[in-house]
Amino acid sequence: MPAAAPLPPLSRPRLLRRLPHVVVCLIALGLGLAAMDELRHGYRLGFPLGTVSGFAVGAAVAFALWRPVPAWWLSLGATVVAGIPGPARGADWPWSSSTMTAQAVVLFLLALRSPTRVAVGALSLTALATYLLQDLAVRPAYSPAVPVVGPSIRPSIGLSYHPTGALALVVFAVVVLLGTALRGRREARTQLVEQASLTEEERARRTVLEERSRIARELHDVVAHHMSVISIQAQVAPHLVENPTDELKENLEGIRQNALEALTELRRVLGVLRSENPEDPYGLGTGAGVAPDAPQPTLGRLDALVENTRAAGLDVTTEIAGERLPLAPGVELSAYRIIQEALSNALRHAPGSAVKVELWHFPRGLQVRVVNSRPRHPAPPSPGAGHGLLGMRERVAMLGGTLMTSETSCGGFAVVAFLPGSGTAPADATGRTDETPTGPRGEETP
Repeated sequence: MPAAAPLPPLSRPRLLRRLPHVVVCLIALGLGLAAMDELRHGYRLGFPLGTVSGFAVGAAVAFALWRPVPAWWLSLGATVVAGIPGPARGADWPWSSSTMTAQAVVLFLLALRSPTRVAVGALSLTALATYLLQDLAVRPAYSPAVPVVGPSIRPSIGLSYHPTGALALVVFAVVVLLGTALRGRREARTQLVEQASLTEEERARRTVLEERSRIARELHDVVAHHMSVISIQAQVAPHLVENPTDELKENLEGIRQNALEALTELRRVLGVLRSENPEDPYGLGTGAGVAPDAPQPTLGRLDALVENTRAAGLDVTTEIAGERLPLAPGVELSAYRIIQEALSNALRHAPGSAVKVELWHFPRGLQVRVVNSRPRHPAPPSPGAGHGLLGMRERVAMLGGTLMTSETSCGGFAVVAFLPGSGTAPADATGRTDETPTGPRGEETP
């Protein structure tokens, strides 16, 4: 059943935005009064039945603005009930001018709002009711009083009413066809606008991806080439000098190692640039609004991050275990971002909770664990888009580590990640994640 009006309000001017509905209601009032008069006098109906039937015809026109299918049943039912006694002499039968106009308006509004099959079904039932009413009127007119001997030839008796069935069916078919065509045109226009919007978004997205691909090609062709040359020259230089000093060898080895680390980070950046995630073009995955050319944070700034979170209202404690070994810059950045995102999630979804941040150093890498307790206050609605856990998973996958997010038994939430110390994914690893539905976190479900 349609739930909205088939006639949209006018957009301008605002004072007349309901003008189409007012016009239809005035038409309904006029048709109702005309139907009352015709049904009382032309259809041999008394005052009560004629008045009620005429009122139902007019009400059906107004009701069709909001519920066209029930309105059609009301209009057709009133016409059938009024036509059961049969036509009076000189009356239009089975559709008077007022009932025909009202039924045409109702069918038009129904075709504007309902699917084509519903409109065709309503038209078919209207045609069937018209045929039955005409048959009811014609049958007594051709009933001979005396049996006829010989060939069965009906006597030529003139009809005492004006038949309007054929004209009514033509009018009804035309309005249904017109309403269906207008409805199809409106739907086509809506789909065209939606398609144009999608095309514009896709064009903008393609433009961003093309620009990022161009930047990636330039970085690969220029910067990566020069870094490779620096690494090779630093490795060959000691062999070009007779009796090189230990200090020179150490400096050249440092240059070579820095060049190799820069190449590793550059390849990671190129992978991010070539990815199809225009909403996170720098691979930060935090949504914190950090400028891409700002210095990237490391675990050395963890204390400042914890102090800022405490100032926001969370009870945060930290625990660091194990012997700290040198970590690749990408590992430290990813660990910092994962802790930052976990603390941000606790602020948004678990206000007033106690949070514990644990860093465990192992020979193979670093394990990060952030656990918060049950929230003490109801969490306000969060406007976030839910990309926090997705950013964590992408970082872990990029480094070949593992990630697990889950609710705790006490109603809190835990984020646990292991990052290899070298920051290089094994050849057979693509970054494994083990995630359960996030419950109150709400950012993401697998």
